[in-house]
Amino acid sequence: MKIRKFYIPALLLLLGCGQETKTEVDLLISNINIVDAENAEIKASRNIGIIGDSIAYIDDSTREFNAKERIDGSGKYLIPGLWDNHVHFRGGDSLIQANKNFLKLFIANGITGVRDAGGDLTPAVLSWQSDIAKGDLTGPVIFTSGPKLDGPNPTWAGSLEVESAEEINKAIDSLESLNVDFIKIYDSRISRDAYLNILKEAKKRHITTSGHMPFTVLLEEAVENGIGSIEHLYYVLKGCSTREKEITDAVIKGEMGFWDSFEALMASYDPETAAQAFARLKENNTHVVPTLHIGRILSYLDEDDHQNDEYLGYIHPGIIKTYEGRIRRALNASPEAVERRKRLQQMFIDLVPRLHSAGVKILAGSDCGAFNSYVYPGVSLHGELEEMVKAGLTPAQALMTSTYNGAGFLGKDAQYGQTKTGKKADLLILEANPLEDIKNTRAIEYVILGGQTLDKNELEEMTSSLEKANK
Repeated sequence: MKIRKFYIPALLLLLGCGQETKTEVDLLISNINIVDAENAEIKASRNIGIIGDSIAYIDDSTREFNAKERIDGSGKYLIPGLWDNHVHFRGGDSLIQANKNFLKLFIANGITGVRDAGGDLTPAVLSWQSDIAKGDLTGPVIFTSGPKLDGPNPTWAGSLEVESAEEINKAIDSLESLNVDFIKIYDSRISRDAYLNILKEAKKRHITTSGHMPFTVLLEEAVENGIGSIEHLYYVLKGCSTREKEITDAVIKGEMGFWDSFEALMASYDPETAAQAFARLKENNTHVVPTLHIGRILSYLDEDDHQNDEYLGYIHPGIIKTYEGRIRRALNASPEAVERRKRLQQMFIDLVPRLHSAGVKILAGSDCGAFNSYVYPGVSLHGELEEMVKAGLTPAQALMTSTYNGAGFLGKDAQYGQTKTGKKADLLILEANPLEDIKNTRAIEYVILGGQTLDKNELEEMTSSLEKANK
């Protein structure tokens, strides 16, 4: 009997060793094709195990999972959630809810992260940022600059007016107290000295900066003093001119204005000068946000009729009202001004592949928000990716400008921007391969938002609810 008591537990132990323990996960995405934009390849038939809000496992079909929720990814494609690296929440207190509605449009279009480049709704934006982080509000992760920094009597409401060193320090102190993610500088009224002093002070405090650049400043000066990202290509084009110093001096003396200078800049573009400017941008890790889509929209307002745009129905009437200024200016512009704007847009398109080939980090940003006519939150980021591909980037390269580059600029690449274990589970499941056609980023089957799954029907309900509310 003693012998039998010994062998029965041993036999059970041996039988138990032959059974594999299943891995517990909250969500299993099985047999999915992972789009690896960094290497421009597809990793076929992978299983993604998500625990909480993070990717816990990525492997082939050998591991066994117990999952609370499952998605069959057969024939589908997985990419990181997209980031729009230039958006605006603004328009005054009467448009707070209208701006909050943008959050639904971002998620419905697979935008899981946004970089808010300054506005006049900072308290509301910080509240949304906090509620999203706590899981009390559905929306993209928000990184915000808070109010813009500008000179006296700035163009945009909510901007902090700075001129003296004391005002600059006080303004940056206030932004730090708000725990902003970066500083945004605007160029409507800011002086040359104030602009450069902001960059120097921010660099001293190790704060990331982003912004426009007054034409009283050389591109080299902005880059060498630490500008983190240059918004729009006007300022990059200026640094590609053999006459940049001459034109800058003329602007300082009041002999030439912003728009007047572009004829001279376009005529004096020089490939060798441009190559030197690009090398400087790369060396200093200065990112560039081309905003080609809004450039295309605004350059052709005289030709394109947007009155039947599907997305107009999703936009609050108060936001649509803010579009009138740009539309009016476009329709009243002289034929010469219209033609110049279109030639300038083509130069910007030509710059993008040259910047990329030179190793400059590019960020995809739409510049959507109030006052920017027909540049709709969410869908306009897809338009930006498509414009980059038309300009000469591959679909894989365009994807990187929205995902990994966006996270890297803000120092968040350890958490976001790639489909890897340990990263946040902000993911998109697409019906078709975006490496074959960048327009396939629009073919969204699921948005995985921090582990929460939203299917196509739920995403469509987000937009339709806005359409109903705006009627």
